[in-house]
Amino acid sequence: MGRVLARIIDETPGCSVAGGLEPKGSALVGSAMGLTGMTISDDPAALFRKIDGIIDFTLPAATLSLVEFSAKAGIVHVIGTTGIDAAGDEKIRAAGKSARIVKSGNMSLGVNILASLVRKAAQALGEEFDIEVLEMHHRHKIDAPSGTALLLGKAAAEGRKIDLAKRSLRSRDGHTGARPAGDIGFAALRGGSVVGDHTVIFAGNSERIEFSHKAESRDIFAHGAVKAALWAKGQKPGLYSMTDVLGLE
Repeated sequence: MGRVLARIIDETPGCSVAGGLEPKGSALVGSAMGLTGMTISDDPAALFRKIDGIIDFTLPAATLSLVEFSAKAGIVHVIGTTGIDAAGDEKIRAAGKSARIVKSGNMSLGVNILASLVRKAAQALGEEFDIEVLEMHHRHKIDAPSGTALLLGKAAAEGRKIDLAKRSLRSRDGHTGARPAGDIGFAALRGGSVVGDHTVIFAGNSERIEFSHKAESRDIFAHGAVKAALWAKGQKPGLYSMTDVLGLE
């Protein structure tokens, strides 16, 4: 994803790559970043002194460390990292008091349009329609459900005006009994090199509505992240989402 981001940033008018970050001890430190002419560093303090923003597709611990630098510098921070817990989200929200943060479980423009449609469908359809979120990713993905699946589940919960944390079903095994009405179910598949497939199913009596998105290239996430960074540069400090970037509300 880092290599894709470097290429897309370099191809976007008004943007340039200032450098990349890897943890200390990484074999990639000091290596070139594709055709950008920049090298990868392990010194975030030095990098943050010369940038307008950072696009962050890393791991939760790295993101929570980097967001402290963003808050001190008051710059743009686009977060595509998934798997961040509630305490981490609170830390990011606090950093938004001085930084311009855009955080999303998926930076794809198409996925965020999909989330808007799911929200509206959930609002329009009653609990006689069961909601299931199905996702599949490559064998190397380490978190489940995916950040995108949770983003879509949250959209459905917002449409229904329910708390996703209290009304989500993450696994089924054995004698589970009947499906509780109104809950939102999740299923995660892993295998091969799948970039990301997501389907939200509204299953009613005698009819079923399915909303799907299939990612065919990581470029879509990079394009969305760069769009978010350019949008955030003109905003006041705060914590934003791709819904804000796309003007979907």
